[in-house]
Amino acid sequence: MSPKPKTIDDYLAPLSSEKRVALENLRTAIQSAAPKAQECISYGIPAFRIDGRLLVAFGAAANHCAFYPGAYPITAHRGELEAYDTSKGTIRFQARSPLPAKLVRKLVKARIAEHAARQPVAARGASSIRARALSGIRVGLSARHQMQRSGAGDARGRAGNVGFGPPPQEGTP
Repeated sequence: MSPKPKTIDDYLAPLSSEKRVALENLRTAIQSAAPKAQECISYGIPAFRIDGRLLVAFGAAANHCAFYPGAYPITAHRGELEAYDTSKGTIRFQARSPLPAKLVRKLVKARIAEHAARQPVAARGASSIRARALSGIRVGLSARHQMQRSGAGDARGRAGNVGFGPPPQEGTP
């Protein structure tokens, strides 16, 4: 088994020339649509990040190449992707019939717009944990454990304080 790739070039090096060329062209199209994106390896495949958040990824399998722009861009450009095998966040294509650069740029720009519409990572970090803690929601406990601790019952609707709290008083059933 070969070592895990540390860069996109490391990932592309052992591929067949046909797949390597197709994925290098895909990489170039992504870079042109998102010049501020940083290359990385995520989950063992080439990817691009913007502001620390995964933007898109791509890879090669035994019988195809794949582009992973996420669900929203695929839904937004469904009509242009009819010729390709797609699933929720994946577009599969043959190396001899790669995705057009213009389409890749559209998909990447749709993904960037999706990212821009979301709250930044830093804003969702520690401040949201503090806000939940201050609002009385226990941080780090599942809903079931929160219900059990509060005495409201567990997730299956059983009576509260199951296994928690003081033992029953004498004379109570």
